[in-house]
Amino acid sequence: MKRDPAGKFKFASLQGEVGQKLLKKHGINTDINSFVLIENGKIYMKSNAALFVGKQLNGAWKLAPVFFIIPRFIRDYLYDIIAKNRYKWFGKKESCMLPSPEWKSRFLE
Repeated sequence: MKRDPAGKFKFASLQGEVGQKLLKKHGINTDINSFVLIENGKIYMKSNAALFVGKQLNGAWKLAPVFFIIPRFIRDYLYDIIAKNRYKWFGKKESCMLPSPEWKSRFLE
């Protein structure tokens, strides 16, 4: 959210009511446990979602599209490894961040 000062992206938990409705609306399995981006009616998942978001953020994230040269099956395989190990490698907080008042509008629930 810090790298998206324009507030282009909105967030919803995939398990929440809004997230479940969006998944159903777009024909996505509601048991999915991954990163999903819905933009202009198009669905992006896993590494595609991360790279499409990255290219629209500020800072070094704008370089994300360079990874599109890697075949999707390889990117998604690496994405799955990172997702599976992220808490072990990067740690896990005891509680979730509460959004500041100016960020609350970015959450759909």
